[in-house]
Amino acid sequence: MSEHLEREYREREDRECEYRERRALIGRGAAVWTRTAGTGPQRVLPDGCTDLIWSEAGPDGELLVAGPDTRARLAPGPPGTRAVGLRFAPGQGPAVLGVPAHELRDQLVPLAALWPGAEVRRLAERIADVERIADVERTAEAERTAARQAARGRLLEDAALGRLRTAEPPDPVLAAVVAGVSRGTGVAGIAAAVGLGERQLHRRSLAAFGYGPKTLGRVLRLNRALDLARTGVPFAAVAATAGYADQAHLAREVRTLTGVPLGRLLQGSGG
Repeated sequence: MSEHLEREYREREDRECEYRERRALIGRGAAVWTRTAGTGPQRVLPDGCTDLIWSEAGPDGELLVAGPDTRARLAPGPPGTRAVGLRFAPGQGPAVLGVPAHELRDQLVPLAALWPGAEVRRLAERIADVERIADVERTAEAERTAARQAARGRLLEDAALGRLRTAEPPDPVLAAVVAGVSRGTGVAGIAAAVGLGERQLHRRSLAAFGYGPKTLGRVLRLNRALDLARTGVPFAAVAATAGYADQAHLAREVRTLTGVPLGRLLQGSGG
């Protein structure tokens, strides 16, 4: 996961959206986030993760799953639309969602397409109850909204924890793959370190992350670079620290993976 998840809490408000996140109870770098759409395009950047999402779009809200993206996408919903998500760490989502990550790559699908209908209805009903409880317990609209979003996030965590209790233990190879690509180790080196052939490593990476180790490395490197750039580090230093050949290489990768130049992305046009 990118370095911003090492902080306990992050809040960002700009002309595009209001966004907050915190560490999730399921650990391993997962996060619970809330977002209120602004007036501009809501650009969701690739991060090597899958998300379990509740969105208030539609008359009763909807439960969705966002697969690992290979390119930035625009989040649906008009200005003011609220969403809450549980973002799984790279490789963590399949144990909860029940399908290989590559089947969800670059997709946004209803949770009901993956989980039994009864299980999805129970979760939806519990989230609907949040609306009534928050209305009774708080009077100020801002307090009600914050309470609802926090409660929805906890319900998503509870649902994931319930599934993780009965899931198979995490594949020990996954942590080594993430560490290897984060260090810039080549595929052959990672495969040798974990005792797999390169084809085996690729298949296991597809199932866990949604794409092979090379693409995972590009995505995680992008997130490291953006974390640095958001703190005001000069772009040339960002490129050197994050592992790019030079600043031009950084610029090409940012445009390829996000669809916009780095400067524009940092000005708030991206998510």
